[in-house]
Amino acid sequence: MEIGVVGKPNVGKSTFFSAATLAPAQIANYPFTTIEPNRGVAYVRTRCPHVDLGVQCNPNNSPCKNGVRLVPVEMIDVAGLVPGAHEGKGLGNKFLDDLRQASSLIHVIDVSGGTTEDGTPTKPGTRDPVLDSKFLEDEISFWIKGILDKDWRRLSKQAELDGAKIERVLHERFTGLGFTEPQIQAALRKAALGPRPSIWTEDELVGLARSLQKSGKPMLIAANKYDMAAEGAVESLRSGVEAQVIATSAEFELALRRAAQAGLIDYLPGATDFKVLEPTKLSDKQTKALEQIRQQMQKHGGTGVQKCLETSIFETLNLMVVYPVEDENKYTDKQGRVLPDAHLVPKGCTARELAFRVHTDLGNNFIRAVDARTKRVIGQDHQLKDGDVVTIYARR
Repeated sequence: MEIGVVGKPNVGKSTFFSAATLAPAQIANYPFTTIEPNRGVAYVRTRCPHVDLGVQCNPNNSPCKNGVRLVPVEMIDVAGLVPGAHEGKGLGNKFLDDLRQASSLIHVIDVSGGTTEDGTPTKPGTRDPVLDSKFLEDEISFWIKGILDKDWRRLSKQAELDGAKIERVLHERFTGLGFTEPQIQAALRKAALGPRPSIWTEDELVGLARSLQKSGKPMLIAANKYDMAAEGAVESLRSGVEAQVIATSAEFELALRRAAQAGLIDYLPGATDFKVLEPTKLSDKQTKALEQIRQQMQKHGGTGVQKCLETSIFETLNLMVVYPVEDENKYTDKQGRVLPDAHLVPKGCTARELAFRVHTDLGNNFIRAVDARTKRVIGQDHQLKDGDVVTIYARR
């Protein structure tokens, strides 16, 4: 599971990445600061089952803090994108290639309108943020279209002669981009194409590429630098785009996380406020800056960074968290760890599908599963719910 952080240069993309992961990234006020992709781990929050089950958890892959399970998610921050990237402008080819395995994208936009088309700083209000949203969607769609075009006529004609399903052909073509067959099928339905792929028009192929982008690389928008934007700028962006828009200040989030790490404040990512722990260790300038951050957070409901992450995972990708265990009575694994692992799975995931995710042998030799909360036996087609704790039995 990987989330790509994308956007044109100098919009706060790498600051967003660093705030979400506390991983080091080059942050500077000039285009193409990021050349090699930055990789790190962020966390999304969910209620830990130990609260309801009355046990003390012993996490393995996901820490628990005060009853909140922090489930890891990989993030990648790639080189900035400029118009014409799919043709190789800027660092476009590298940018797009780095995104191949991203499951979803967070598009960081300077909602203050303070960066030009190529990412050069300018006076706030100069650039319409709606244009940034549209050009990036176009670039990714045309990148997908370029991959689609390669030998398309021959492949599609051969598929028609062989009676092969076109989604299979597309799946083979786009496996390297992480597209699944259901995503491709959804894109084909939305594109409303003619019955013969070999004679699809250029416009139809562009429409298919756009549908593939929306289903295979779904995107939400982080309306960044909200503290520098004019009144109503975030609402104006929301009304001008199809994607979900979340007001953010990556700079505020990074400052708060670093202050919390230093023990100066008590701050939980995603919260709408924080508590100063060591006021005597703060200078007047720092105290004033924190108060300004607090006022902006109360106005916008937080910094928005954690909300972007969790919206991307739980809404855009429609995932949930489940907990496989070996012993349904003690909620433990073979090492005796209580509720050791949290797994992100698609909503509607069945018991057998979970078994395959844990280990291929468990899926192939599946017998039954047990809902550890209720102790009820469940079959292979039983659809799991968010927060389920499950024991899987398989033939040995």
